[in-house]
Amino acid sequence: MSHPPTQSIPLTEGKRQQAFWVCVSVAALTILDLSKVNVGLPSIEEAFDASSTELQLIVSGYVLTFGLTLVPAGRIGDQRSRKLLFVIGLSLFTLASIACALAPTGAALLVFRLIQGVAAGIQMPQVIGLIQELFQGKERGRAFGLFGATIGLATAFGPTLGGLLIALGGPTDGWRWIFWINVPLALVAIALAIWVLPQTRTRSHRPLELDPVGVLLFGITVLSLMWPFLFTTGAPTDDPARWWLLVVFVLAGTAFVAWERRYAARGRHPLVPLALFSISSYRNGTALATMYFAAIPAMFLLTTLYLQHGLGLAPVYAGMVSIGFALLSAIGSWRGGLLVNRFGRRLVVLGIVIVLVGIGLLVLAALLTPPEVTPWAMAAAMLVAGLGGGLVISPNQTLALADIPVKQGGLAGSVGQLGQRIGTAVGTAIALSLFYSTIYRESAGQPDLDTYHDAYGFGMLAVAVLVALALAIGLADLGARQRQRREFG
Repeated sequence: MSHPPTQSIPLTEGKRQQAFWVCVSVAALTILDLSKVNVGLPSIEEAFDASSTELQLIVSGYVLTFGLTLVPAGRIGDQRSRKLLFVIGLSLFTLASIACALAPTGAALLVFRLIQGVAAGIQMPQVIGLIQELFQGKERGRAFGLFGATIGLATAFGPTLGGLLIALGGPTDGWRWIFWINVPLALVAIALAIWVLPQTRTRSHRPLELDPVGVLLFGITVLSLMWPFLFTTGAPTDDPARWWLLVVFVLAGTAFVAWERRYAARGRHPLVPLALFSISSYRNGTALATMYFAAIPAMFLLTTLYLQHGLGLAPVYAGMVSIGFALLSAIGSWRGGLLVNRFGRRLVVLGIVIVLVGIGLLVLAALLTPPEVTPWAMAAAMLVAGLGGGLVISPNQTLALADIPVKQGGLAGSVGQLGQRIGTAVGTAIALSLFYSTIYRESAGQPDLDTYHDAYGFGMLAVAVLVALALAIGLADLGARQRQRREFG
């Protein structure tokens, strides 16, 4: 299958940069809501006397609807106007944030949070698709480097920002500030998006083709895969029957692949062109990112839990431990974007190795340093991990999308984002299960510091294994590229 050459949108340099930063700012706002709400859960529990299931849904429901919406929204954006989808998603995100901030009950907050996840899933594929169209060649590497830097900052600063807002707003209503802060930022972004984003599609008289059967099967597949992991807490009360949904996942996933192949064979446009996965750079890059994002959010969460529950650190200070990761990740992403065209997959592999070193240092800091020194030692370890993380995210994004046709950029990016969301759900579930099951096993409701040492160690072991799997994928891809160069060079 041949594709037209990749072309960037014909804009002046100033206009392209303006459009790029609007996109990146909105992506950062979306990712912030994945991490900053975690810190507000105790405040929400106190305000509504919410059950553990409701609290779990407030966090995981956002991830679930985010993931379910990504691919259909990317497909629509590729066929129609990414700018229009971008503004629609951002507007819905703003309204949902207002509704969350005003929620009178825990149930209402949950419903509005699900809608907020849908909105995030609408806008995120448009961001990646627009960057694909705005830049090409080395410029695209630099753009994804800055994109990765901003996302890294948003991911790592989320807990700190959430803790600060809780401290400012108070234990009862501080959680509402977490949602209110989205509103002015999103309103400014909407105005800028309307003003500076380019039109990426001309008016079309062709009907929108969305593959409704494929959408239904896709939804069942994603829901049945993510659901049991999103509701895994490690508590003895976890319902083991949820794992039967993985049987539904296998059946629905098989049906989805068969339908998409049949749909494409009839000359139609499937929801997910399976030919994308025949492109090795995309296939390997997506798998690597899935493993990486299974590990890193779990690392942040475990470290925050250890610092808060094990050492008694306040949420805002526990969140600050990850600031070094954010800063070094931003610098690493920016430099990685400049170097990726020169060093390719080797740069990503180096970054993963550095992340593994940082994870080892985090565990050593928890186990070997006095409690009063531990937060500072962990902050230093986060610096190392952040430097490595910056060399992973943006270079891998650039390499994964390098051979993807621009007209499929939004869809390809949304499939990659879906992999990241699924990875986060699975990785967090595994790590939390090990953390909390160790606490339940070793203590009778009164865990001491040694218990938290063990719980953190077991949880971080899962994180290290997931990063090692990402390393294995990176090494395999690197070896395949070297063999191709020898054969054709």
